[in-house]
Amino acid sequence: MDLAVAEGIIPRNPVYSGKMLLFVPRECKGPRQPVMTLDDAKLALSVLDLRERLVLKFAILARMRVSEILGLRRGRIRQDSAEILERVCRGDIDTPKTTKAFRTVALPKDLQTDLEEWLKTTPDTGPDGWLFPSENLKTPFSATNLMARHIRPRLEKVGLRWVDYRVMRRTHSSLANAKGIDPKLVADQQGHGVDVNLNVYTQTSLANRLEAVEEIAAAFVN
Repeated sequence: MDLAVAEGIIPRNPVYSGKMLLFVPRECKGPRQPVMTLDDAKLALSVLDLRERLVLKFAILARMRVSEILGLRRGRIRQDSAEILERVCRGDIDTPKTTKAFRTVALPKDLQTDLEEWLKTTPDTGPDGWLFPSENLKTPFSATNLMARHIRPRLEKVGLRWVDYRVMRRTHSSLANAKGIDPKLVADQQGHGVDVNLNVYTQTSLANRLEAVEEIAAAFVN
């Protein structure tokens, strides 16, 4: 709004016109932000083929954005890590969205095993070739098509139709929090700040919250 005023598009910013004119009504429900449990994640991985399973592992285990996963080139894969230098968003090849997003992500051994099989069984298009190419091998695969045609139909059969790429991002943060992993390590792996990791992506479980309040209550008894 301030920019619109500065450009002469509107005469004044309605937010500051004596009273708040732009607001979220109280009856408006907040966004629902589900996460997968560990069992949900295991079930999802068990019903997918190699390519789709590998994408989920990059998202859930290595905590990469789908735009970064589909922006990977074969030459940027190491034995235990991947270098993030590009992203693919709606077909556009671009640089990572923030400075922190330029990073090297650690890859767990379980992911490395599937990755090794994928590299052996797919055409070697050289170091600049896409890790997950489209059928013509010249362009990266579409995130939308991957979800709609190959991932969601399988997940729907096991009651996980609600899982999307955002859910996968939150799942990594929440599982890491449940395991007590240092938030700084998680944030560096994810490519953003600690505050974003804790306040946007991490959701605590009821079990963990119950344990926390019991510890406080126990202090009054003991």
